Amino acid sequence: MKKVFDGKKAAILGTEKNPAVINVQTQERVKELESVFEKNDWKYKIELEPDKPEDIKNLEILLNPPKTRVVEKKVGRNELCPCGSGKKYKKCCGQ
Repeated sequence: MKKVFDGKKAAILGTEKNPAVINVQTQERVKELESVFEKNDWKYKIELEPDKPEDIKNLEILLNPPKTRVVEKKVGRNELCPCGSGKKYKKCCGQ
């Protein structure tokens, strides 16, 4: 059985402990991406491999961080129903 969480916190992407690793095909692309990383002061490792397809997934994550989801508050059983009837939720729409 494989464990999902080993108890160790992952380092933030783009730091010394977890640098962003990307693969590119040309030297021009290396220079272009180096400027992006240095402008944002992120740690990185660029691998120049003309045979493999370009992989800049880590850079895309750094440029577009995931948004925090906001969940709506659930209506409690004994609160007034949001439909406006004036009844408790459990006697109105919560059946």
